[in-house]
Amino acid sequence: MNENEPLQIYGAVEEIVYRNNLNGYTVMRMLSSGANVTAVGMIAEVNIGDELKLYGEWKKHPSYGKQFSFDAYEQYLPSTAESILKYLSTGAIKGVGKATARRIVEAFGEQTFEVMQNDPARLAQIKGISREKAESISIEMKKTFGMREVMVWLERFHISAQESVKIWKSLGADTVSLVENNPYILCGSGIGVAFERADHIAAVLKKEPDDIFRIRAGIMHVISYNAGNGHTCLPKEKLVEVTAGFLKLDIQQVADELDKLIIEGSLVADTLNDRAFVFLPKLYRSEKFAAERLSMILRFPCERIVGVEQALDLFEKEHGINYAERQREAIFEALSGGLLILTGGPGTGKTTTLNGIISLFTQCGLKVALAAPTGRAAQRMSEVTSREAKTLHRLLEVEWDTNDSPNFKRNERNLLDCDALIIDELSMVDAPLFECVMRALPLGCRLIMVGDSDQLPSVGPGNVLGDLIASGKIPVVQLTEIFRQSMKSLIVTNAHKIVRGEMPEINRTDSDFFFMVCPERERIASTIADLCARRLPASYGYSPFENIQVLCPGRKGELGVTELNKRLQDVLNPSKNKAEEISAPLYTFRSGDKVMQTRNNYDILWTKDDGTEGSGIFNGDIGTIEAIEKATKSAFVRFDDKLAAYDEDAVMQLELAYATTVHKSQGNEFDAVIMPMSYGPPQLYYRNLLYTAVTRAKKTLILVGNISTLKIMVDNNKKTLRYSGLRTFLERE
Repeated sequence: MNENEPLQIYGAVEEIVYRNNLNGYTVMRMLSSGANVTAVGMIAEVNIGDELKLYGEWKKHPSYGKQFSFDAYEQYLPSTAESILKYLSTGAIKGVGKATARRIVEAFGEQTFEVMQNDPARLAQIKGISREKAESISIEMKKTFGMREVMVWLERFHISAQESVKIWKSLGADTVSLVENNPYILCGSGIGVAFERADHIAAVLKKEPDDIFRIRAGIMHVISYNAGNGHTCLPKEKLVEVTAGFLKLDIQQVADELDKLIIEGSLVADTLNDRAFVFLPKLYRSEKFAAERLSMILRFPCERIVGVEQALDLFEKEHGINYAERQREAIFEALSGGLLILTGGPGTGKTTTLNGIISLFTQCGLKVALAAPTGRAAQRMSEVTSREAKTLHRLLEVEWDTNDSPNFKRNERNLLDCDALIIDELSMVDAPLFECVMRALPLGCRLIMVGDSDQLPSVGPGNVLGDLIASGKIPVVQLTEIFRQSMKSLIVTNAHKIVRGEMPEINRTDSDFFFMVCPERERIASTIADLCARRLPASYGYSPFENIQVLCPGRKGELGVTELNKRLQDVLNPSKNKAEEISAPLYTFRSGDKVMQTRNNYDILWTKDDGTEGSGIFNGDIGTIEAIEKATKSAFVRFDDKLAAYDEDAVMQLELAYATTVHKSQGNEFDAVIMPMSYGPPQLYYRNLLYTAVTRAKKTLILVGNISTLKIMVDNNKKTLRYSGLRTFLERE
């Protein structure tokens, strides 16, 4: 036999050595032609006893020896009594253990599956199996075999095992006929197959390009995609035009189907400033409810606190503070009106003002809750107020469903237990989360919202802070005066210059804001690496793992997050021991690496240094890999005083964090920030992004690159345009 020729083997599965349920990659031992064979490849579902025909080739693994690597397969149910017994003994069918499996197989032999699935009365004749249990086993058989058939059918479209299970749970026994009729059903909520993949399946199934299911799915794809870019709605004519171009179809065909989607309630239409807009229903409800709830607060304000001015005068005297006029205005509004947006740039006294509001609330006997959108922002809020601050998700007591969507215990039926709620970093709060906050807010509770309107808007859909301010309905106090101690910081004064559209001062070398001119991209990258590894640690004692953060406008390119992370890793944490490395699709992780969690995961277990145990690591949390277990592809990651245990699946939610995007840095502050300045796409090089990056630095900011790029960013005041309805809904109310 020529081992290099593509060939096939047939056999029964004896042992499953390893399986990744996310992508179906499996290592198994089979009995084929009387010999034990190790086979490796992707397979939708497999159990001991399954009979497989595998197509592939023989390969020699450097550690594990000869293996059959397959890229296609045919799967059969076990056919012999022996293989059926092996299959059932694994617990593949709920309610059938090893002893029961043996009794069933001894009674029915090779007819076992037929009897179990279609003749529960005969099954009930087996000792220990009641009529009810026989019916239950029959139902489980039909479910299991039906799912197997669906998974095998879907595998031809390269649908993974995990996706197949999700599709089966959503569509049930009619999955195949439903998908054959409408492949775009796979794009629906609860399944979430990308439109492009459903389009490929439709092409394989010979569906026409103007199929109405395709047009409808295309419309939903375009509006959902734009929600991912921050829009809660789109102008109707723009939605039609973009979708028609995307699908390469006539505009009228798309317009007709859009009207039908609106009539049936799959989408919502409303007129904003004499222009027709279309919303996803959930986002429409979010903005409408928030507007209605805020309007109710304005109509029925909380109980007024008397003697505010005298209390404020006494507070200043006791604490040796002399508040500026705007700061006094903010504190007075918070205590007397109870609804306030406090905004302002760095060095304008937001923290001092906020601490005054909190202290006076407490003196008045109010129960105060503090919250912020992210873990880092909440931690920083705790540090500057010396009071506990929670993430909004934790405050609302989140629980995550199987689709990783949040459900909050705190809502209109279980209100928050507080008399005043203060939310920091409101610019990061999206419309759905703001709706959930408003649902849980008790009637009469004071609401103080703090944020910098010049920073980037939320990652999720909506423009909450911007819309609230622009509506003119919510009391706003903007702090503009830079205090004397902050005037010494070039970071602070330059940040305000950038907001005003003025070029920052870059020629001084005696302050905390520096510009290093480097014309070429390669030199920019090498300079940044040298600053992190040598110059800043030597000059300031900064650690590249704890104090220094590189911030990039985007992820792609030589000066994007991905490439800079790889370069910085090689300089700061070079490969020493392959046994302490884990390969992931984008990066190779090493013991000692600085990493960031890329999504909320409430299942990751951690232990604090004092022995306290808990779970949950959040999107944007930055830590360091302390140890790697290569055999299990798992790791232990240190986040401040917590050591978190990451299994193989959780490791895939990490990315290197020597460099990160400006968007990801929101809510964080770093002792030293370094940012490359080499021009790229205009949508990433604009004033608000530069301002946000500058204001992340506490002690040192270094821009490296071309002065012309800095000028382009300062001049580009095209704030990220977001279509949203909150402002209009507030104005209507």
